[in-house]
Amino acid sequence: QVQLVESGGGSVQAGGSLRLSCASSRSIVGFSRMGWYRQTPGKERELVAQVISFDVKEYADSVKGRFIIRRDNNEGLLHLQMDSLKPEDTGVYVCSARHLGLDYWGKGTQVTVSS
Repeated sequence: QVQLVESGGGSVQAGGSLRLSCASSRSIVGFSRMGWYRQTPGKERELVAQVISFDVKEYADSVKGRFIIRRDNNEGLLHLQMDSLKPEDTGVYVCSARHLGLDYWGKGTQVTVSS
């Protein structure tokens, strides 16, 4: 069993920055994948960024060049640095991890970007 807890959300103006963090209840060294998803009302959950294995990073086209995902195995944390935020980045950001073939999800942290 894995519990994931997100932190770092908040409200910012367009152009601002936020740094999200995801903490795991167990070591993340064995996680084959970790990622951030965004949920907005009326839309399906969408992948924002993920790290496959230790260092293969993938980003949604909408955030390339603005967001950076980083996995810190020593601290057991997954970070998402979000710069040049836009109103369309608004949503609940949910951390996900895959361990031994099972996917685990956090409860999410709200990010609100105003114009």
